[in-house]
Amino acid sequence: MQDKYGRTITYMRLSVTDLCNLRCRYCMPEEGVEKLTHPEMLTEDEMVDAVQAAADLGISKIRITGGEPLVKKNILSVCGRIGQIEGIEETAITTNGTLLPTLAVPLRKAGISRINISLDTLDPDKYAFMTRRGRFEEAWAGVMSALEAGFDKVKLNAVLIGGFNDDEIEEMVDLTRQYPLDMRFIELMPMLQDDEFGQSAHISGDEVLRRVPDLQPLSEQTLMSGQVARMYRLPGARGRVGLIDPLSHTFCSACNRIRLTADGKLKPCLHSSQEISIKGLDIDSMREKMREAIMAKPQEHGELNAGHRSEAGRQMNQIGG
Repeated sequence: MQDKYGRTITYMRLSVTDLCNLRCRYCMPEEGVEKLTHPEMLTEDEMVDAVQAAADLGISKIRITGGEPLVKKNILSVCGRIGQIEGIEETAITTNGTLLPTLAVPLRKAGISRINISLDTLDPDKYAFMTRRGRFEEAWAGVMSALEAGFDKVKLNAVLIGGFNDDEIEEMVDLTRQYPLDMRFIELMPMLQDDEFGQSAHISGDEVLRRVPDLQPLSEQTLMSGQVARMYRLPGARGRVGLIDPLSHTFCSACNRIRLTADGKLKPCLHSSQEISIKGLDIDSMREKMREAIMAKPQEHGELNAGHRSEAGRQMNQIGG
């Protein structure tokens, strides 16, 4: 289905929970979030119905997100059922990786083909600081488990934060020489309403190119087909490097996605406060609400920089990372 600006919407990000076993500083408050009651959350059946409704409208890719989706007890069932829906060609998941050592293989068997792992630093002390409670060794074991499980694609996502991990850019890029994975750097989005990250933290993805001048742009840049990352490769590397620049190189013109939160709210745009509820609806009604959400997608989000915060209205973990 096309929106009113001619963009074909083929991708839905489905958050299955807003809970997480970590407390990353740019994502959620230190005390966590108030746990939603079961009646407030989408049930497993409602999630499956929502994906069916989305598939009926031409959506072919689903990404399971959170919070941390792997803390959800029925995650394997959710993934397996979604992967069986006709029209869904790809089911992927985004995770912090800490629970992957026991779940990577079962997720692969459940039909997950691609996996993104959030990893903002390779320094154990920095990792503990940023996550407030995590251990780098557990996350790295998750990365290795994902590679060993044989997913079609393994991507590492690092939020690029000036004064925190910009001194690790070269080391992170070098991972693509050693492993068949994509290392992606994402500009810090000003989502929170606090001052923990000042203006100096917001650095452009172009800093990666400045630090690693050997990176070569790939010829298969396919932004118009929905890819949001600018892709590069080191000569002879096994993996690639991606730059995702929602502030300095906006990609709204190629946006092909909608989002569904764990409490059943469709978000036409990540950085808009507009939400459309599908909780408690049957498939036919869900389908109509999704049409409404797709047609409500704005041409572009509002100004987004250190001085102009997102209008999303929620913490990132409450939307779906």
